[in-house]
Amino acid sequence: MNIAVQTRRADEEAFADRRIPKEKDWLSREELAALTPEELVRRTTALKPLVAAHAAECEALRRPVDAVWNAIRKTGVFYHFVPRRYGGLEFDIDSFIDAMLPIAEGCASTGWVTAFCVEHNWMLAQFPETLQDETFGGDFPYIIAPGATNPPGVAQPVDGGYRLTGRWKWGTGIMHADWVMITGMIPGENPPRQLFLAVPAGEVEVLDTWHVDGMIGTGSNDIRCEDVFVPEHRVMDMGEMRMGCAPGATIHAHNPIYRMPMTPFLAITAAIAAVGVARSAVENFRERIGVRTMLGTTVKQVEKASAHMRLGEAAAKTQTAEMILRDVGRRNVALTEAAGTGLVSNEDRIALRAQVALAMDLCRDAVRLLVEGAGSSAHMLSSPLQRAMRDINVMASHVVYDFDAATELLGRSLIGLPPNTPVF
Repeated sequence: MNIAVQTRRADEEAFADRRIPKEKDWLSREELAALTPEELVRRTTALKPLVAAHAAECEALRRPVDAVWNAIRKTGVFYHFVPRRYGGLEFDIDSFIDAMLPIAEGCASTGWVTAFCVEHNWMLAQFPETLQDETFGGDFPYIIAPGATNPPGVAQPVDGGYRLTGRWKWGTGIMHADWVMITGMIPGENPPRQLFLAVPAGEVEVLDTWHVDGMIGTGSNDIRCEDVFVPEHRVMDMGEMRMGCAPGATIHAHNPIYRMPMTPFLAITAAIAAVGVARSAVENFRERIGVRTMLGTTVKQVEKASAHMRLGEAAAKTQTAEMILRDVGRRNVALTEAAGTGLVSNEDRIALRAQVALAMDLCRDAVRLLVEGAGSSAHMLSSPLQRAMRDINVMASHVVYDFDAATELLGRSLIGLPPNTPVF
């Protein structure tokens, strides 16, 4: 075997091994019982300098940096949406946003992956009780898992479960995963249903496909498996989770968080990183104009009214985007409470999704304003502003933030037309 082949195989083995954490750094029941939302936010805020210091390395590695990821694990943040019956924290949406923002301000990619992996424990809490007992109540008091839905695989019914085959894109979290959650459809089923299946990470293959121009450090590689058996208790109906009536809605009925519709919550989760990036861009621009001298003059940019206007507009848009996220989070829960044993209406779910799409659009506008006013040197690879622009553009391409689709859906709803997409 030649050296090139040996090197490639060694790299592939290291790549594959990385998806299953070796650390057993779970917090004790006593430590979790003493952890408050305020303390959790204090811990993630204290990590911001570490996260920021490794942001360039994260992008170079094309995945979150191990030392940073381990530090995040030790804060306890991944227990945030683990139900209390399993020793989790079961905190609210506002404290989730509070805890995630500092990480996203330090590094968009790390913040994006962290928020998704925290939220995916809420997804696991939607599965049948037997799987929750197996994970939360067994060897995994929380999981690190991607939730890859596109394109769906083939879930062939067999005795006791399904045989799953497929290849999924956008595997955010796969580089440190111990489980994966992926979709499958039963061949020939009419009407078709999208199933959500939980599979141990060791039973899937990770494909090195994440070569992108923004959000490079998320490591959101493709996932593949071939004829993997998935027992029935690790499967649920994806549509039920979207509506808020998956098994977990009954199991954890005491808390409306576990009965709320999925898509508005998913949209909030991913948009936190956008607010974090926009916040950091505002701060970077504020500092930059204080030292930047305008070409051919002795005038500092901080003396220019145009700089004040850009800074003010970007700050206002960023603050408004954050307000939207918090409001949508609270309304999603309030609508769930008001529905009682019923479901949040399609019209309300559609409106919430459109509001978060607007928040993402505001963040992208804020970053664009600042980059356009920062001069050519802002596009040097050493500048965090150029990375912010690349990152926010890729974030905004997520299907849930398709602004045209979100506003079309809302417009249809307002005149009584049926939805033309399941993304709400």
